[in-house]
Amino acid sequence: MKRAFFLILIAVCVAGATAQKPSLNKAYNHYYDKNFVKAKEAIDLCVQDEKLSTKAQTWLYKGNICYFLANEEYGAKQKDTTYQIVYPDAPVEAFDAFAKAQEINANAEAMDMLTSKEALPQLYPLLLVRGVDLLIAKDYAGAKTTLEKSIASYEMGTPQYPMNGEIYYYYAYALEMLNMKDDVRPYYEKAVKDGSTNPYVYVRLIESYKAEDNPTMAKNVLDNAKAKLPSNTGIALAEVDYYYWMKDSVKARNLLDAIPSYSITNPDELVNLANCYIKEKRYEEAIRLLEKANGLSSGNFVVLYNLGVCEYSLSEQLFNQYNKLAVFNPDDANAVQHKHLSDEHLKNAAGYFEKARLIEPEDLNLLNTLRAIYARQQSPKYDEIDAIIKRVSGNE
Repeated sequence: MKRAFFLILIAVCVAGATAQKPSLNKAYNHYYDKNFVKAKEAIDLCVQDEKLSTKAQTWLYKGNICYFLANEEYGAKQKDTTYQIVYPDAPVEAFDAFAKAQEINANAEAMDMLTSKEALPQLYPLLLVRGVDLLIAKDYAGAKTTLEKSIASYEMGTPQYPMNGEIYYYYAYALEMLNMKDDVRPYYEKAVKDGSTNPYVYVRLIESYKAEDNPTMAKNVLDNAKAKLPSNTGIALAEVDYYYWMKDSVKARNLLDAIPSYSITNPDELVNLANCYIKEKRYEEAIRLLEKANGLSSGNFVVLYNLGVCEYSLSEQLFNQYNKLAVFNPDDANAVQHKHLSDEHLKNAAGYFEKARLIEPEDLNLLNTLRAIYARQQSPKYDEIDAIIKRVSGNE
């Protein structure tokens, strides 16, 4: 028993002796050898140490190690999209570490390392990439914090690589996703001043002025956008929508007809253009555009739902015409043809709505329309949809 205790004691002592101790020299040596992963492991021990964490040099080391680790990893990802980044927050850690070093001693420096003053204005591209990754992951709060640091870095001096407004655009988008819409406009305006050629920047800015019923400023932004992006479909559609908003439907219609829809290959632009035709009740043209969008991006709820809406609207139009003709003669060939075409469109509508239901099975607008379709068709599916509507709306 004593021998066993003695062996355990030796094992504990050995483990304690071999445990890693905080060492700035070790962190620096790994950094010098460009082994940034080992360097990070070593420096992370140092920043947790009560004494070392008070030294500017410790944070300067950490900033440089994380900065070059981030460069290494994101560079590998750029060359090979299958590469898995192990330390995605290294750019954020670098920014925070350089800021901490500067707070303790703004003049801190180390051989073969960047000073905080040199490094902080260089971090914005890495922070932007990380921020966008967080947006894609729908971590909007994390994206907001990261992009705030990117903006701070970008605005510290004359940027070496101009971002043409993209940092501000993505930050504004994060704010919108967090329902902080009152804070958004200054960043879209900054994006414009920074030379943005992103049509969504101008569209969102136009919408913000429309929301406060300011047609003069909305028109100013629109004219600026047209001058910078004269052949952009998104801006052309924003102009159409602006004149609808101004209740000048003649101008809007003329502009709509001038858009070369045959050349559009962006599914979102096709959907937006189709929406304008739906507003005009030109459902056949809308269907043509939506079918093209569906071919480019299958399984899109909005595309399938809008196709259903168009087919249903055509069915209703034809059915109303049939009823008017059938008053005089139900067997009239023209009336029968209208009824047949109405039934075909109704069948198509049900098909599209059912495909959309696979994506959003509890959308009440969709379900109510489907129930109306099955009622007209006298389909047994009516009871199924009716039961779902009662469950979803809490009226069971």
